[in-house]
Amino acid sequence: MSIPKIQLGLLDPRRIRLALAFVMLLAITPSALPEPQTMVIGYVGEQRKPPPPLGPLDEVVTDDGLQGARLGIADDASTGRFLGQQFRLQQVILAPGKTPAEAVKEFAAAGVSFVVADLDADLLLKASDAPGAERMVLFNSRAPDDRLRQEDCRKNVLHTIPSRAMLADGLAQYLVWKRWRHWFLLAGPRPEDQAMAVAFRRAVTRFGAEITIDQPWTFRPANGRADTGHVTLQTEIPAATQVSDYDVLVVADEADEFGAYLEGRTALPRPVAGTQGLIATGWSAVNEEWGATQLQDRFHKQAGRWMLPSDYAAWLAVRSIGEAATRLHSLDPTAIAKYLRSDDFLLAGFKGQGLSFRPWDGQMRQPILIAGPRLLVSSSPQPGFLHQRTPLDTLGIDLEESTCKF
Repeated sequence: MSIPKIQLGLLDPRRIRLALAFVMLLAITPSALPEPQTMVIGYVGEQRKPPPPLGPLDEVVTDDGLQGARLGIADDASTGRFLGQQFRLQQVILAPGKTPAEAVKEFAAAGVSFVVADLDADLLLKASDAPGAERMVLFNSRAPDDRLRQEDCRKNVLHTIPSRAMLADGLAQYLVWKRWRHWFLLAGPRPEDQAMAVAFRRAVTRFGAEITIDQPWTFRPANGRADTGHVTLQTEIPAATQVSDYDVLVVADEADEFGAYLEGRTALPRPVAGTQGLIATGWSAVNEEWGATQLQDRFHKQAGRWMLPSDYAAWLAVRSIGEAATRLHSLDPTAIAKYLRSDDFLLAGFKGQGLSFRPWDGQMRQPILIAGPRLLVSSSPQPGFLHQRTPLDTLGIDLEESTCKF
């Protein structure tokens, strides 16, 4: 009796093997997926009163820093999904006059090991010294103070915001590369202005420039919005800048009280750089290089505004944690903390070079952007500024000059 051809096809050994392989794949796939694990990352910020806008194009921003951390969580979740890693942000915003001790206590109770500290310098130190913080890693995403990387450094703090020394060195390298070596330094009266002026003076001695005029801004804060503001500025600024010749006016005005008004009003027609004019910054909305456009677009879609340096620093902090977790295939906080400080850690930060943390003070190595109001001008370190480890260590406090003792 003959067997129907269709039955001969069903008994084909090749088809049987394929069917068995398919059944085995279906059986093992669910168990092959890793069990989901969740890491909670803390964020502590301050309620800040935003400064009044200087002009009609200025945005009033009340969530800078926090939006960067949120984007970092979204990016960590995207990369960690394939490893069964999940990330969640637990945020605490301090009311005026409140200290971060309660926030640290709350994070400790929740088992949080990594915290984005979007705090000014004094509050950052209080957070790092609070009970429970010794078992955490805090990421400074706000305070540029050099003392936090020097005499007031802490073993449990990493810095993703550039220091003032890094910003000053980045600008000085560019000005020296342009052969604008003779500076007129004009510094504001506030402590942060004076600290920035100190950083500029240090940078001058490092890179062979010269401050030929060094004087304070002694006029009252500029007020271009008043009826007589522009008339006053037309007389005050030429009087304040009536000095001998120089190549570039370097302004130290972190409080943004007068620096924005200098361009076009100085007694001599010279470029303005520093905290206003041609600025040195960790991040700028005008950066479109090295794939930065896609980061800018994703941030703008989420926040409805452009990314600020504090947003970028918070994003770097959260992404550093996620990158370490991905590389290690683990959410173990001890392993991640160790990896972050190792020579193996490298983070892509849309700046053309991999970013890492300096072991002697916890500062993240990163290029400094030199930006104009509408376009990116350059990025430091500049060509020709070499270093025995990496040119990025020409920016900021180097190992040999560090006074940080963990």
